[in-house]
Amino acid sequence: MQNKFITMWLATTASALLCAGAYAAQEYPQKPIRVVTSAPGGGNDLVSRLVAPGLTASLGKQVIVDNRPSGVIPGQIVANAAADGYTLLLAGTDMWLNPLTQKSPYDPLKSFATIAIAASAPNVLDVNPTLGVNTVKELIALAKTKPGTLNYGSSTVGGVSHLAAELFNAMAGVKIVHIPYKGTGPGLTALIGNEIQVMFPNVAASLPHIKSGRIKGLAVTTAKRSQLLPDFPTVTESGLPGYTFATMYGVFAPRGTPAAVIRRLHQEFAAALNQQQVKERLAAAGLEVVASSPEELATAVKAEMTSLGKIIKDNNIRVE
Repeated sequence: MQNKFITMWLATTASALLCAGAYAAQEYPQKPIRVVTSAPGGGNDLVSRLVAPGLTASLGKQVIVDNRPSGVIPGQIVANAAADGYTLLLAGTDMWLNPLTQKSPYDPLKSFATIAIAASAPNVLDVNPTLGVNTVKELIALAKTKPGTLNYGSSTVGGVSHLAAELFNAMAGVKIVHIPYKGTGPGLTALIGNEIQVMFPNVAASLPHIKSGRIKGLAVTTAKRSQLLPDFPTVTESGLPGYTFATMYGVFAPRGTPAAVIRRLHQEFAAALNQQQVKERLAAAGLEVVASSPEELATAVKAEMTSLGKIIKDNNIRVE
């Protein structure tokens, strides 16, 4: 008799929770939603502003883009916000890699609920044309014959282009020396001037200089060929099997946000991202729409923190 009562109670409780979750999703949202992101002008800001109008129209409440200084501040704000679906975070790869190179007020794996990978941006392995290599295989061979004599540039210490190059060094078994610059522009200027011979900038920054012949693009860093550069091989195809690297833009909510609200937000973000005008605007900026599941974002963040965490530790990469 007691077991029967417990079974009935559990069933009733589960049913009530499901109903509550469905009700929460139907009633959400009741007020404006804030999407916290980094400073204006970057990929985070672009993705946020392109999806905000579609979200506003479909949700029936204003979706406001809240720009904050780049770094750990946007993540800190959302990690400490109420878990009610009204404060969201749109952040790039740096959000979950920053805690590996500097002190951080949040834990990327424990402080957030994942919603979707909104978009991704491949990097391009670029070289100075005078280097005389046409494939990744040739670059690796040259670097092995001249250890420590080739240089690569990065836009910032611990940033995406820095880690992409160090991952390349580790997997290829070469030592191309790091020269940090204050931004992608100065780094590309150095590449064009042959102060450095290698760099891993994003597609949007690379393409004008590749078209002009001032730099040579060897391959894209993604696992599959990019829709933005369909004629470019991947690094794997061009000579380094297993290499993959991309800048991701993820959407997060505070940990503890109701599952029904997360599901609703995932559906709404996916719909907004797949609007044709949004896809075209993102492609023009070198980004590809992904609109993944929440689980895929969680898996990607964990995998990247594991693989690049080793690179960061082995090279003692720290941001002061």
